[in-house]
Amino acid sequence: MTAAQADLASARTAFREMPGDLRLDTPEVTDGAALWRIARDSKTLDLNSSYSYLLWCRDFAGTSVVARDAQGDPVGFITGYIRPERPHTLLVWQVAVDESQRGRGLAAAMLDGLTARIAGAHGLRTVETTITPGNTPSERLFLSYAERHGVPVEREVLFHTEQFPDGDGGHDPEVLYRIGPLSF
Repeated sequence: MTAAQADLASARTAFREMPGDLRLDTPEVTDGAALWRIARDSKTLDLNSSYSYLLWCRDFAGTSVVARDAQGDPVGFITGYIRPERPHTLLVWQVAVDESQRGRGLAAAMLDGLTARIAGAHGLRTVETTITPGNTPSERLFLSYAERHGVPVEREVLFHTEQFPDGDGGHDPEVLYRIGPLSF
């Protein structure tokens, strides 16, 4: 077991418990195609190129997490990165759970496990994400995270509709959720 896997194993009991038949792990390049499929099948995420998921698993594995089933196959993931200008801030890029695993608290367990792991390595103080208006599951996930950790949430529009290439309403605005200050 690698040090990152050991950190994830201990983090999984810190806040939200993982469903018993699943485990948290650090993504590997070989997981990229599965993450792309999970994102595609979510039908809610902006789907990036399959290439970007391969790169994400290579370059941002340390700030991302994958949930694996008993066979070791990815059934959920969170991609994130540490903001270069704010080294104690994790920006959560995407959260996705395979349809077969929804309703089990997996997204919350992944978020708690990931942030606990990053807190030790990076001195995490703030979690940021963007959510489009009306994405109730994501709103619930991040608001409940803030509640579990007893910290406030600030919201502001980060990117307005007209800033996207189609600019005519083809993409909803992205609202920035800033959660913290965290203490672990």
